[in-house]
Amino acid sequence: QVQLVESGGGLVQAGDSLRLSCSTSRRTFLCYNMGWFRQAPGKEREFVASFSCSGGMTNYADSVKGRFTISRDGIKNTVYLQMNSLKPEDTAVYYCAADREDTLIAGAVSVRYWGQGTQVTVSS
Repeated sequence: QVQLVESGGGLVQAGDSLRLSCSTSRRTFLCYNMGWFRQAPGKEREFVASFSCSGGMTNYADSVKGRFTISRDGIKNTVYLQMNSLKPEDTAVYYCAADREDTLIAGAVSVRYWGQGTQVTVSS
C-alpha cells in the first residue's frame, strides 16, 4: 500500500511563496516516480512537476517553469514543491502522486496513487 501525505497548503497573496511537502515510505520514495498535480474548481486535474525515482530526471509544466521547483529529501523520504511568485491562477488543490510507470514523469494524469490533496489559494 502506497501512502502519500501532503502538507503545506494555505492562503497567500500574489507574489508570495509556499512550500508543499509529500511524505511517504522509504520503499515508495526509492522505487516510485513521484510528482505534483493540481486541480482548480471546474477544471481537469493537470500536471505540475515530477521527479524520477532514480532522482536523475525532473519535468515541469510550462505554466510553472522558472517559478516552481520539485526536490527530494532522502533522509525524510519527502518530496517538496517550492512555489515562488505565486499567481491567482495557481489556486487549486495540489495532489502528490506516485507511480512506477514513467508516464508520470511525462505528466500523464493516469496515476496509480494519489495523496489526499492540499488547498492552495492565491489572492490578488
